[in-house]
Amino acid sequence: MTHIKVIIPAYNEADSITHVINDIPNIVNEVIVVSNNSTDNTEVNAKKAGATVLKENNKGYGYACLKGMQHIANQNEKPDIVVFLDGDYSDYPEELTKIVAPIINDGVDFVVGARIKKLREKGAMTIPQIFGNWLATTLMSLFFRAKFTDLGPFRAIKYNRLLELNMEDKTYGWTVEMQLKALKQKFIYTEIPVNYRNRIGVSKVSGTVKGAIFAGIKILGWIFKYSFKK
Repeated sequence: MTHIKVIIPAYNEADSITHVINDIPNIVNEVIVVSNNSTDNTEVNAKKAGATVLKENNKGYGYACLKGMQHIANQNEKPDIVVFLDGDYSDYPEELTKIVAPIINDGVDFVVGARIKKLREKGAMTIPQIFGNWLATTLMSLFFRAKFTDLGPFRAIKYNRLLELNMEDKTYGWTVEMQLKALKQKFIYTEIPVNYRNRIGVSKVSGTVKGAIFAGIKILGWIFKYSFKK
């Protein structure tokens, strides 16, 4: 049987985290919630819902993801697949089976859940998010002939392949770093269309001007860095 672990970075997601965990299919062996310096009941609610809860006091999406990976690295039994999922309930966790299917059935290395327009709830993605995704994926297509259409956070990857990426970004560039490195290392990848709804609570990135600007700078920085890297 395929061994699957889910990593959920979460900063003040007390109102949504239980919904997220409860909707994750039972094919998953462990749900790891990384509380990224939360000041509400995120940790308490995640524990009650049955998740493994870790604390990462350094603020940043990448910091939280790396903490989850460190936890897995310290375990005796390693997973076949790691899934990354946000804690705000904007994704549909039950669609995890669709995300991992190409890896299990077709030998794909890496799958991104694409938040395509017809499956998106109105207002679920902000104009800066939509533009940022378009710009990033257009540049990846131009420089690397990539076929990505989204930087969606709901994604799955073979664990051994994840380790090969040597992920390092600590903040907003985590998703694009993973996609760029997967392209450079010629991973077999695909996208799966996923539903996307308005999140519970306010986004820590797209919900603020500062967050949107810093995310954009980070994403473009990674793309140009890899464009000129031999």
